[in-house]
Amino acid sequence: MTACSKFFLVAMIGVSVISDSMLMPFYPQFFESAFSVTDPQQTGLYLSAVCLAVMVSFPVWAAVSRQIPVLRLLIYTQCAAGLLSLLCYRADSLAYFWLVSLTMLLFKGSYLLIYPYIMSLEPKDKHGRTIGMLAVLVHLGGILGAAAGGIVLEGFEPRQAFLLMAAGDFVQMLICVFLPSPTASEPETSKTPGGPEPAEVPSGIILRLGLIMLLFYFSVFLTRPFFASYWKSISSWDGEIVSGLVFAIPGAMALLALCLKRGTTAKNGIIPAILAGTTGLLLQASGQGALVLSGRCLFGWALFKATVRLDWLLFESASSHSYAADFSKIYFFQSLGALVASYAAGSIVAEYGLRATFLAGAIGLAGTACLYALLFKAGAKSPATVLETP
Repeated sequence: MTACSKFFLVAMIGVSVISDSMLMPFYPQFFESAFSVTDPQQTGLYLSAVCLAVMVSFPVWAAVSRQIPVLRLLIYTQCAAGLLSLLCYRADSLAYFWLVSLTMLLFKGSYLLIYPYIMSLEPKDKHGRTIGMLAVLVHLGGILGAAAGGIVLEGFEPRQAFLLMAAGDFVQMLICVFLPSPTASEPETSKTPGGPEPAEVPSGIILRLGLIMLLFYFSVFLTRPFFASYWKSISSWDGEIVSGLVFAIPGAMALLALCLKRGTTAKNGIIPAILAGTTGLLLQASGQGALVLSGRCLFGWALFKATVRLDWLLFESASSHSYAADFSKIYFFQSLGALVASYAAGSIVAEYGLRATFLAGAIGLAGTACLYALLFKAGAKSPATVLETP
């Protein structure tokens, strides 16, 4: 894979993440402004449906990509997503918005194929660094997306966010049109020097890692839907732009971690990272502005280290030819955790208030650390040993 091709593939991920992140911290405000919906359970239900749409569609796209080259497939799916985003902008009823936006997400979810596609073209000795770079890109995209969403909601009509999303989809489509497909020999660079490629990850290993991912992503996503509302309730700096930037602090911490070359290899312990994230959530639950900011920073640092290590375990144990299939299985568990969290967040806020989501998330992360300790041997020397040893 040439440096130019890699740059544009990475740019595609960045564009897609920015588009997806624009309304993530602001859906309660969006639904109130666009459709006069103020029930937090309705927001949680919609975000659960969003997760379900992507969770169901991505394995299908992974299967289709075995018959149709990834870049060619993305030309059509991202074009469809862009056209449906334009229809979301014109939606004049909540039911119609649900129908069109969820259909749009069925097509938009295909961009996730880029992640395993890049990994399949990279040598395994570069996987740690590449995973770290892509993780930072996701967080950095979250920063820019949240800032853009705040600007739109504060200075424009909220529906105009979907015009920017459509533009992002069309940019991705054009990149796929002009980006040359790699030669058939390029994926061979992913093989481990001196030995054969590992076989497809066994289903038992996928299940163990998937359970960890499910609980981890549930705990992390539990605080996201209503964070902007929470920040506005505790701080005098409560503008939409400021709220979006505070929401995106974990992205800045991920970028800092990558610049310091921390958390980009498997040498960092995942249990300490998860426990640090637990502490970060508890600090955010304090309701004190300074402590919330400190907790946000600690949470972002820990989240980066944990997600990079978990992804590294998967890709080090799989064959480059099965990356898309294996990643789609793990992504199913990740999305299921996010789906349950999105629905649960609305119910928790309605029943116990905004602060309770941080407490529940902290309990979930503590449970994740315990589950990891039960299913994984922390001192293992290789990914295969880690995954195969209870």
